[in-house]
Amino acid sequence: MEKLVEEAVVEALRDGGGEAIRLYVAACAERMAPLFTGLRAGEPGREADLDFYAECVRDLWHADRPLAGAAEGVRRLERFPELRPNEEGITDVADTYAFFAALCLRHALLSHGSGNADDAVSCGHAALTAMGMLDQNVPGARFLAEEQRLQSLSLSGDATGLWDASFAAGRERFRAVSGRLPR
Repeated sequence: MEKLVEEAVVEALRDGGGEAIRLYVAACAERMAPLFTGLRAGEPGREADLDFYAECVRDLWHADRPLAGAAEGVRRLERFPELRPNEEGITDVADTYAFFAALCLRHALLSHGSGNADDAVSCGHAALTAMGMLDQNVPGARFLAEEQRLQSLSLSGDATGLWDASFAAGRERFRAVSGRLPR
């Protein structure tokens, strides 16, 4: 499978070590978080999933050390309906973007716990794929280019500025996807 993550980012992840990888995946997960939490808010029985998702994203920002419970977090996340295939597949807008957000978090947790650059690249790939799809469905959108820019920025080491930019980008994504939902 071709990776959408720019080669310079891939090389920086492979050369940058654990903390650079952890900051990169934290930022990717932060940008995708509103898609999961916003699209799943109000669904009966999903309150614990929403809390868990938000806690994971918050904990990912502790880039100075690997998450102790990352493997258990991955196992729990893999029980989410978004990551459990069914015969119908993914058929609607909300399910599509919630899936990519859950997939992004899964790879972020794997990478944060292990320091594996390949999992980090998969995390970035999930975010880029979702943004490419959003660009195709929202006239004039440039979410893919913005995600590529933010992925490069996440290798700068400035966690505060990166969090602000990622938080704002996540909100914009949610607004764009919400505008595509049936009324």
